[in-house]
Amino acid sequence: MDLRVLGGAPADPFLSAADVFETEFSIEYPVFVTVRDDPDSRTWAAHYEDHHVLNISRQAATSAMAREFALHELSHMARNEERHVSHYQSTEEAVFLALAGRTVERRKLAHCYQIANHCKDIYADDLTLAVAPADKLVQFLESQLAASLIDRPQTTTNPEYRLVTPGSDPDITAVNAAFALALVERHDLISDDHRLYDLAHAAADDAPNISLETFKEHFRTLADDPSKSEYRRTLVDVVRRYVVGPSVAAD
Repeated sequence: MDLRVLGGAPADPFLSAADVFETEFSIEYPVFVTVRDDPDSRTWAAHYEDHHVLNISRQAATSAMAREFALHELSHMARNEERHVSHYQSTEEAVFLALAGRTVERRKLAHCYQIANHCKDIYADDLTLAVAPADKLVQFLESQLAASLIDRPQTTTNPEYRLVTPGSDPDITAVNAAFALALVERHDLISDDHRLYDLAHAAADDAPNISLETFKEHFRTLADDPSKSEYRRTLVDVVRRYVVGPSVAAD
């Protein structure tokens, strides 16, 4: 694999990720790692006609999770090169089909794209977990969910004056919890008494309109190699369930 690190970050985690990834999979096009100074910049892969770019913040690039982040993004690149439907189906098209004729607030719309990205992440991590131990990933999922629960909005106990403070949105936190459980169950990574289940159920308690089990099954049972129409229907269904609920989604 032709991988080059730009921006002055340590190259070792990325070169190590490339070596591990190549034990099972390959990436044809060159990979450029671009390190960004913005600590809030998420890690993501961009795909071009003749190369890929792994974008990562300097904070993430120098963290204990740097190799795992890189492996995840290399998996996205491999899925892109194999033209897996999850990485070519238009999210905009699926969201439009799911929500046609409905008015949706901007916050919920942003969540729809996050949910669609979870589906792509499932397929990427199917590759990641085939080449790397899962311990750090499980710890990361646990810490992220715990942080979201700590940051959840708080309400007063006075029923006449319910003040909601800013924080993580309970609905999308519950969906994120469902994604975490789906990923670990899909690959049989944890036992039934793992703390992640307690955190996920706490998230579900905060979001009574979200079925943790329904979304978990959506993510967990994604077919390995769906057709374009099958995958489009899956995205449409999961987006519609989030926005309008199960009764309308089933229509």
